[in-house]
Amino acid sequence: MFDGSRSRLPARGLALCASALALAMGALAAPSAQAAAPCAGRIVKTVPFATGQVHVYKTRTHACAVTISRRPGVRQHMSVTIQPRGGRAVKDSGRYTRMAGPVAVYALNRCVKVAGSVGSKSGASGWILC
Repeated sequence: MFDGSRSRLPARGLALCASALALAMGALAAPSAQAAAPCAGRIVKTVPFATGQVHVYKTRTHACAVTISRRPGVRQHMSVTIQPRGGRAVKDSGRYTRMAGPVAVYALNRCVKVAGSVGSKSGASGWILC
């Protein structure tokens, strides 16, 4: 008597290999897309200053900020701060080569303030995203 399970075995194996390959290709492509933007959402404000700039990103519920140096590759003191109105500020600082942050806060229906520094120069915004 003929059992059809034997003839389906190679097809199942082929389908399994194809799906594993597709997942691996997706996993390889994902980091490059995430590496392009340090925060979720879209850029809504840029605060430029002499040695860098602060980028502010916004999703529906959160605001996120990063400070980016104009001279990447040189290790120097950098910081970024974001504060929602009525909330505590979140800060990241240290000696970085390219970027400080990201720092994010819950900002649904809230204004935020951002500040950043690279070396001895800094930039800040007033209340934004109101």
